[in-house]
Amino acid sequence: MPFRSMTRTAGFVGALLLSFSVNAAYVGPSSEDQPRSVKQILANPQDDQFVVLKGYLTRQVSSDKYIFKDDTGEIRVEIDHNLFTSDPIKADTLVEIRGEVEKDFLQTPEIDVDHLSIVKP
Repeated sequence: MPFRSMTRTAGFVGALLLSFSVNAAYVGPSSEDQPRSVKQILANPQDDQFVVLKGYLTRQVSSDKYIFKDDTGEIRVEIDHNLFTSDPIKADTLVEIRGEVEKDFLQTPEIDVDHLSIVKP
């Protein structure tokens, strides 16, 4: 008789634990919270905020800094040389950048790019 009682208790505890995992939900940041344009980033820059943008690298301003432009504005971006592929990127090449907003004290915000890809038409 004690074995049957232990089996029922174990079954009840297992069912209880399973119900907790079913009710769990993701509560972190979502893609809906991400700014989708340069204008949105510049209006409310948040340090280390993840962003994904499509636009153009219009000019190089130093060895690893570029000006990125979309339909809403321009922002400086930092891109390590190893992120560039063998395909040439011109001022009219549509690219997608993924990275984080860098907001340093007394400086204009920029994006530290983690991933750069050419958007194929």
